[in-house]
Amino acid sequence: MNTQSHLNFMKQAFDESKKALPICLPNPPVGCVLVQDGKVVASGYTQAPGHHHAEASALQSLQGSLSDVTAYVTLEPCSFKGRTPSCANTIIERGIKTVFVAIKDPDPRNNGKGIKMLHDSGVNVLTGLLADSVLEFLTPYLNNN
Repeated sequence: MNTQSHLNFMKQAFDESKKALPICLPNPPVGCVLVQDGKVVASGYTQAPGHHHAEASALQSLQGSLSDVTAYVTLEPCSFKGRTPSCANTIIERGIKTVFVAIKDPDPRNNGKGIKMLHDSGVNVLTGLLADSVLEFLTPYLNNN
């Protein structure tokens, strides 16, 4: 795929993130789009606290191996288990091999750890796609402690 295609898919993930408000609060509004053979096969956004994050929301409709699926996520997948399982771990378990992440999560519980988990498990992680727009939108909702 070309750069414009990747940008268009991240824009779709960005549009998904806006659907999360206000139900996702106090969690950040995150969007995810899953692409296979150049087409969106699933999408999702962060649900109410204790329910699916964007990645799990998108993944719930797909079965089997996802090694040929690419994920586009507006915020770095979480590396830790809280009220919900680790999204980075779920991506790894489901076999996704390429993940585009708009911005790193500044939450000290994550802050690069999700990206590192993915990378260390052989996932190709590309960051920074649509970063300025996503950062501007997400900044009020991020845990920058």
